[in-house]
Amino acid sequence: MHYGAVHLPVNPPVQPMLAKAAPAVPQQSADPATWSYEPKWDGFRALVFRDGDEVVLGSRGGKDLARYFPEMVSAVLAELPERCVVDGELVVPGEVDGRTRLNWEALSERIHPAASRVAKLSEETPSQFIAFDLLALGDRDLTSEAFRQRRALLLDSVGGRGPSCHVTAATENSELATEWFEMFEGAGLDGVVAKKLDGTYQPNKRDMVKVKHARTADCVLIGYRPHKNIDGVGSLLLGLYDGDTLAMVGGASAFTEARRKELLAELQPLRVGDDVVAEGEATRWRSGTDRSWVPLRPERVLEVAYDQMEGARFRHAVKFLRWRPDRVPDECTYDQLEVPVRYDLADVLAGGS
Repeated sequence: MHYGAVHLPVNPPVQPMLAKAAPAVPQQSADPATWSYEPKWDGFRALVFRDGDEVVLGSRGGKDLARYFPEMVSAVLAELPERCVVDGELVVPGEVDGRTRLNWEALSERIHPAASRVAKLSEETPSQFIAFDLLALGDRDLTSEAFRQRRALLLDSVGGRGPSCHVTAATENSELATEWFEMFEGAGLDGVVAKKLDGTYQPNKRDMVKVKHARTADCVLIGYRPHKNIDGVGSLLLGLYDGDTLAMVGGASAFTEARRKELLAELQPLRVGDDVVAEGEATRWRSGTDRSWVPLRPERVLEVAYDQMEGARFRHAVKFLRWRPDRVPDECTYDQLEVPVRYDLADVLAGGS
């Protein structure tokens, strides 16, 4: 699909409006209201351009994602207005403990070079689109109109049209937004976004506010990966106990060059053996990358900052905070990380449907 195939009031490529981080949900003005709040989705950001039978799924970087999500092209043709530009998030739902939540791992697997694999996954793990802004409808460019008008038109033109394209829930109640911040934890929902009700759509500008979850955990140091360019540590590998089993849960890699060299010397006495090197799992993104790592005796505990879990692992790389000599490795269990499954995907869509 070439961008030139669509002729709309707002044409691709368009860089989406962004958000700046804040420590807390911004408080609402009494009268008139200032903010609209919604859950922060963590899928693939996408701007959907539909012009009749032509569909472009524009990524944040300007690429067309249509080849990776052919089922979403069909859904857009069936469920969205004939001419529109919609900002939102591509997600893949999955069942967790009897509730429908979001599966980041399944979503990530959808970016695959083989057409046969894409076709297979489009049937096995079909995507859905969560809309949260409307940039154009028919021949009307909405980017210069206030968000309150764009939101009303979004609900009217997209909400409830079909099983694959939805509108996110939103509220003007800051207390409810704060409740959402605590309630909608877990895979795919990691905070709250606030938008100015009178704000226009600002491509590539941080005109929204995001409040993300940030947590700390005590982990066992189980090994390290050597740095590929210097004689130092590339990343520290972390573990948590599940009963008697010590499972790898992620890594911390943000260190200065000087600190990487210090860590290498500091950790040598903990090596299991001078010549022991383990092989880690290959990544689907960099299958040719050297995944070897050096195992260490599980004797040291460190505190890290993380945002959320994805299954049994940290969703993103974590940040090293400090060593915890006052902690014993056996105390570093999954129990400290458990977040109750308190929502279903339907709870965070407009109208709860």
